Amino acid sequence: MGGGNNQPGTSYSIFTSFLLIEITGLDKIEEIFMNRSVAGASVLLIFALLLARSPATPLGCRQQDQSVPGGKQKADVPSFAPLVEVQHGDYADARRGFRTQLLRVAPSPQPWEPVRPPTGVIEVEYLSGKVRLKAWVNLPKGGDSKRAGVLFLHGGFAFGLEDWETSQPFRDAGYVVLTPILRGENGQPGAFTFFYDEVDDVLAAAECLSQQPYVDAERLFIAGPSAGGTLALLAAMVSTRFHGVASFSATPDQVLFCKYAKNASRDVPIDITNMRELQMRSPLAYAMSFKCPARVFYGSLEPEWKQTSQLMADLARKHGLDVEAVEVEGDHSTSVRPAIDRAIAFFRDK
Repeated sequence: MGGGNNQPGTSYSIFTSFLLIEITGLDKIEEIFMNRSVAGASVLLIFALLLARSPATPLGCRQQDQSVPGGKQKADVPSFAPLVEVQHGDYADARRGFRTQLLRVAPSPQPWEPVRPPTGVIEVEYLSGKVRLKAWVNLPKGGDSKRAGVLFLHGGFAFGLEDWETSQPFRDAGYVVLTPILRGENGQPGAFTFFYDEVDDVLAAAECLSQQPYVDAERLFIAGPSAGGTLALLAAMVSTRFHGVASFSATPDQVLFCKYAKNASRDVPIDITNMRELQMRSPLAYAMSFKCPARVFYGSLEPEWKQTSQLMADLARKHGLDVEAVEVEGDHSTSVRPAIDRAIAFFRDK
């Protein structure tokens, strides 16, 4: 996850720190905060990741075998088996007939600090319905030819400079990269809806990217880590404009996610017992709706995403879709860079 301040621990409230101590033990706090990709993460996903592991197991370390004789798993060890019910309709059609019901109309729960675009990057505005939002896009160096574009969706529920830095390999590979700041993030207008209205923002940002004078509107791709990866998958199930989608440690199943996220009922602005609401936010529920080839990357040290990612890819392939779930060495942070390298190779073939 990214977003927010990249200084260790400064984006957390004192209350949050106490909760982390309760879950992980005081000796793990420095390890968590010093992980740059985790330090800016939303409290919600931090809890999901921490609760998914034994309190005695540091983040990024493999757990010891928790099986018991007969091959059964101990009751206190999560199985991470998919929980969301798979739907057989098209996701774009489902969205047209659905209206989310928010319990709270409020900004993103993730802290943030103001950031300025670095040299060679401009801030642009885009319109998502009636909501005017901002995005960063790089200015390509040299040449008048149009380039393929990557809509890169940041991790977490706020945007920080480290999120922009994460997408650098795409720019180094010659892509124009646009990263949108979504509704309710970083002081922007609109309410945080947890993977629903934000999909509309993503599609509006794709239109903004296509209109940049140095972008080939016929060669757009979409990618993102963690929360951004989840939104990338959902957007690729709605729009036909992308030539490929790559997600890195996305959450395909929000029923499963909310089961293990300790503060889901506090931070998720919908009724987390309403299965329809969670289905509409779960890429796994609409695995047969991909409109472009997809690669779903997850870390070898992330058992919480493996089964749902693999099932989603399996269901899509059974319907003739070019979708693969790919395990990459590493955890929620360290697996992202090698996965991006593989995503670049994937995009070049499309």
